[in-house]
Amino acid sequence: MKKNAERMPRARQQGLIVENLPGEVLVYDSERDRAHCLNQTAALIWKYCDGKTAVSQMARRLERDLNTTKVDERMVTYALEQLSKDHLLEETFVPAAILSGLTRRQMVRTLGIAAVIAVPVVTSIIVPTAQAATSCSAPGQPCGTSAQCCSGLCSGGTCA
Repeated sequence: MKKNAERMPRARQQGLIVENLPGEVLVYDSERDRAHCLNQTAALIWKYCDGKTAVSQMARRLERDLNTTKVDERMVTYALEQLSKDHLLEETFVPAAILSGLTRRQMVRTLGIAAVIAVPVVTSIIVPTAQAATSCSAPGQPCGTSAQCCSGLCSGGTCA
């Protein structure tokens, strides 16, 4: 496997529905029934994942597009780790040891307070399938919780 600095990540295209909004991008993964909201920084980095752009080049492009100076490559690596974890890249991206498993707060401490402005964030949720979102158990059917019953009441393991 190539080192991250030499690798040129590629954004996944198949099975995704992408909606560009002001300041963020919403991505629905139809294969995993998950929705992801990428803030501006994460969205730009994902956009740069064309299979031809190295991490160092992504950092320079981010400086240009966010009109800022001194974007650390570790910030790009952090975003790529998130995108990889959420299956938004074609191949798994292995983070540098210094950022492996760091929280956003720890990353900000590592990169310095100036990084707060552009910390890449990917927020994800599981989207219920249409069947799961509309199905419920009728009165008399077995249940484990009240949420499973159309009536909203599970009593003694049976929907009321």
